[in-house]
Amino acid sequence: MPATGGPIESVTLDGRNFAVAEDAESQRKLGGFENEVQSNGDGTARLIKTRVPLSIDGLTVEIDDDRADQEFLQEIADGNDFVVVAVTYASGKTWQGKAIISDELAYSAQASTAEVTLMGPQEFTQQ
Repeated sequence: MPATGGPIESVTLDGRNFAVAEDAESQRKLGGFENEVQSNGDGTARLIKTRVPLSIDGLTVEIDDDRADQEFLQEIADGNDFVVVAVTYASGKTWQGKAIISDELAYSAQASTAEVTLMGPQEFTQQ
């Protein structure tokens, strides 16, 4: 079966499902380690491993004032705990982890959306 791209179908944040804008281009980082190689004077090298959080940015979610969606998202951002996040892709595959909203949360009145960036400990895992 070939790789399947396309828009994210939905994202669930702390148990609440959000539709994602069809044209949103998001970037997913699974979390884990990033590596750096540093040279030594004798021509050998050292490996420097840095742990990095999981993240997903560019999530443009629908905001429905009747559901108080922006307020719900702001409560997550204001909180001190990571929440369960599940992201379902066009392929039908879902990735899950724990994260918190980590950047500015601004409502776009014209589109009735907000762009959300999520970051969290550990790693995204495919369900």
